[in-house]
Parts: sequence; structure tokens; C-alpha cells
Amino acid sequence: MKLSQKQIEEIENKYLTKFYFFLKYTEDELLKGFNTKEKIKDDWMDKYKSGISDFAVGAERIVYSLFNGKGIGQPNSAPVGSDMFFEVDDAFIHIDLKTVQTENIGDYTSSIFVGSNQNSYKSEIKQLNGSSFSPVRIYEPALPTYYNKDKENEKICLSYFITILYERENLSILNINILSMPNGELESHYKNRPLQAGKIAAEARFNLYEVSKFELLDTNPSRIKVAYFKNDMKKEFKDRLSFFNNLLI
Repeated sequence: MKLSQKQIEEIENKYLTKFYFFLKYTEDELLKGFNTKEKIKDDWMDKYKSGISDFAVGAERIVYSLFNGKGIGQPNSAPVGSDMFFEVDDAFIHIDLKTVQTENIGDYTSSIFVGSNQNSYKSEIKQLNGSSFSPVRIYEPALPTYYNKDKENEKICLSYFITILYERENLSILNINILSMPNGELESHYKNRPLQAGKIAAEARFNLYEVSKFELLDTNPSRIKVAYFKNDMKKEFKDRLSFFNNLLI
């Protein structure tokens, strides 16, 4: 069934809210899971510092185990998609985890890298001043806006990102957010605003700061929900994260 743009945003907002409350409900389990690394710290810390290991792997293991363990939807085995890809009654849902160190906090507060297999938003990528690149860059996502489009069991494709900011020195978690990236069927409204240029022409970033609201819904709810914010973090980090901190008020 073809959905209106408002109906698409209603579904996007519905599942964003569900995932937010799920993350809040499991907050203690998440933080406890992240802290399990301390029990065997002497066995991995030197390897981590040398770049052999990556905290992102451990964080993903905890988040994915909670989502999968609680039975949210039917997992899908398609080789194209995010790390979590499952089907619910009215949508196919992709969720990807992004972990960022405080050294790269600038890559966290306004935009995040997205892979082509993690979203359905086809549009032109423009320069920061609003002008087109030469040659023009058209971003081609790998995901469809609908799965089984014009066929039986047609369902909208939704893209979400869980972002985690942590300190490299002690691996302390500072902030966890859940973000909703607009479905590609909304391109006529949002135009190129959700996309920002990546390091190479084929790459893109989700410009979350520019599309932080569900603009087609009456109350314009946020497309960003803050699941965890460490209040006693360093002031320099708290200042840089003021955009997310204000969403808590």
C-alpha cells in the first residue's frame, strides 16, 4: 500500500519511540554490559591501545545481544543491509551502530557516516555552501524505499542509527542516541538536506543537525532521542554536546 509522506513519518516516529523506550528500559543492562570489559582488563588493554582490538566490536556485541534477545521482529538474512535487519508488521527495519571517540567528537555532533546499505535516501550531495560539485554528485543508496514495491507484502524501509560517544582513555560512555534517517520517499520534501559529502565522492554522511525534526508531523517531534547522557562528563565535552543535552530538557 502506497503511503503518504506524513504516514511514512508517522511510522518512522512510532518505531523511533519504541526503540528509545527499549534503550531506556535496558539502560542498566547496557551499561552493565559495557562494563564487563573491566573484569578482564589486564588481558586486553595493551592490545586495544596498540590498535589490535576495537571498542566498537564490544559495544556492538552488547547492543545487538539485547535487541536480538528481546525478540524485536523477525530477523532477515538478506546479505544487503545494516547489522540489524528485521521485519515487523508494517515495515522492514535497518539499525546500525556507530561508535565515536571523543577525539572525533566533531564527527558526532552534526553528522555521521552512513553506508549505502544502511539507507534509502537518493539525492544530490552538495557542497557546504549549497553549490553543486563538478561533476554533480548523486548519492545512490543500496536500500529500496519499499521492499516488495508494488508486490504482495509491500512494506516501507526504515533506517535508524544508534550512536555512542566514548572516551578512548578509559572507554567511559558519555552519550547514547537513537536517530531516524528519512526514508527516500521523503526526498521531495527534505531535498538534499539529509546528505553531506563524505571523504570520497561515493560516500555520504547523514546530516542529522539539518533534519532533526519530523517536519511533516503536526508537533514536529525530534528525529533524535537521547537514551543516555553522562551528567558528570568533562565540561569541554558537555559544551560540545549541548545540542543533545538540550533535547533532554
